[in-house]
Amino acid sequence: MAAMHTGVLALHSLLRWLVIVAGLVAVARGITGWQARRGWTASDGAWGLWFTIALDIQLLLGVVLYAVTSPVTRVALQDMGAAMANPVLRFWAVEHVFGMVVALALAHIGRVRIRKASGDAQRHRTAAIFFTLALLAVLISIPWPGTLNARPLLRLP
Repeated sequence: MAAMHTGVLALHSLLRWLVIVAGLVAVARGITGWQARRGWTASDGAWGLWFTIALDIQLLLGVVLYAVTSPVTRVALQDMGAAMANPVLRFWAVEHVFGMVVALALAHIGRVRIRKASGDAQRHRTAAIFFTLALLAVLISIPWPGTLNARPLLRLP
């Protein structure tokens, strides 16, 4: 189980950077397209799709960590009352998961609303708003170095 945990954690850590890069590009394309009043392109849609797919894969890896391999969440789930009183356990058992699910929901809602938008300007505006909010939720929920729940910027097995 320890080897599986190490491998999944390394993938989860590495994929974080793909999520961030795809999110930054999707946000930038939404904002610049909106501001420049440029037409919606297949590339605009593709970056939003890649951002959402990366978030989906990240969620699957996170579920494996949360429900199967992580000793931290195992301890937290044994006594949620005690976990809620401990800031580190609360972060991993509730806050990290909640923030990432919010990000995933915002990205998916944004993609649906983009498809239903009536024009290019509305598509870009919707992408800019929803992908920015999703990316902010991701960035807030990451255990950055220097925080109470700090983790390395990159974990390798």
